[in-house]
Amino acid sequence: MPIGPQPHGRRGTVEEPYSPLNLRLVLAAFGLVICTVLSIFLFRAGWTVPGWLLVAWAAVALIDIVVIQIRRRARTRADGGRRDHSLFE
Repeated sequence: MPIGPQPHGRRGTVEEPYSPLNLRLVLAAFGLVICTVLSIFLFRAGWTVPGWLLVAWAAVALIDIVVIQIRRRARTRADGGRRDHSLFE
C-alpha cells in the first residue's frame, strides 16, 4: 500500500471508508501502551524473552504510528486542509 493520500476518485463513504486512519492510530497507540507496560512488568518479573518480544511489538506499533501520521498529513494536504474526519474515515 503506498504511503500517500487517498487516490483520486476513491472517496470513501460512511458505510465504506477507504482507510480508517484515525481508528488505526487509536489501535496502534493502544498497542504501544499495552506492550510497553507489559514488557516492563515482564522484565521486573525476570522473564526477559517475553519482555523482549513485547518490546519488539511496541517498536512495530511505534513505526505504524509514524506511517499513519504521514498518511494523515498527506490526506489533509490533498483535502485542502479539511480536518473533520471521523474515527472511521
